[in-house]
Amino acid sequence: MVAKVPDEQVMADLDGAVKWAGANGGNTRKVGITGFCWGGRITWLYAEHSKNVQAGVAWYGRVVGTPSPLSPKNPLDLASSLKAPVLGLYGGQDGGIPLISINQMKDVLAESGHRGNAAARDSEFVVYPQAPHAFHADYRPSYRKAEAEDGYRRALAWFKAHGVA
Repeated sequence: MVAKVPDEQVMADLDGAVKWAGANGGNTRKVGITGFCWGGRITWLYAEHSKNVQAGVAWYGRVVGTPSPLSPKNPLDLASSLKAPVLGLYGGQDGGIPLISINQMKDVLAESGHRGNAAARDSEFVVYPQAPHAFHADYRPSYRKAEAEDGYRRALAWFKAHGVA
């Protein structure tokens, strides 16, 4: 079902959620976003889209893909205009997200960082060499306890270091 929702709508929905949170006691200067798989891709997109986001953590979200009317751009296309740093947590054995795409993203972020984009410069990746896709999903055979726990610790520390937690 989520594959049928346009990225534009998802960004607007997230903007609405942040607005709602701000109107109901939330601090819109401490916005963090995290997501897994499809949501990992959305994490990258929203960190580029919203000036309110302070930090993101993307769990194995694809960074490249074929553009479509629903998903006209991918994280790699938007990396140079990232507004918040993202921690990417990926599996080295992920058959759907080749390491070459992660390395392409690293290169674009590094180049953007050299040009003065602090969010791009401060973004990081952790690749767990033996982990497959969905290594944090404890209800699937792909679950890897050590990597999942390490990633969770890193995510919490990332949000704290960037003023979200």
